[in-house]
Amino acid sequence: MSFDTLPDGWTVWHAESDGRAVLAYRPDVFDTEAFPAPCLPTIYLSPGSPRKRLGARESDGWTITLYLEPEVDARVETRDTRADGVAAAVEMANAFAAGEIDYRAIYQVPRKEYCDRLDELVGRET
Repeated sequence: MSFDTLPDGWTVWHAESDGRAVLAYRPDVFDTEAFPAPCLPTIYLSPGSPRKRLGARESDGWTITLYLEPEVDARVETRDTRADGVAAAVEMANAFAAGEIDYRAIYQVPRKEYCDRLDELVGRET
């Protein structure tokens, strides 16, 4: 499985030789001028468990995390293999692009302007 089937708007932002990858949603919009760069939705694919302790084995599977901005994760999943992790990241990107992820519910303090803009980008009805 590869990232060749990412939906429109998603791109491979960074890929490392160890298999880690960062996907970014619409970096053309979240460019510090039209919208704050820290709000760039990203999906991280990384080795290990999200509860991984320092010194833990790298073979604890793969973690896929959708961030709406730093420290705001909308969805976290784990998979046993990198290939399954890539597939899950692509599925997550598709769900986000289709407006199937309720990012408004993530925030304790609503970010109306940000969520309204995401609604526009993914074509989601509010």
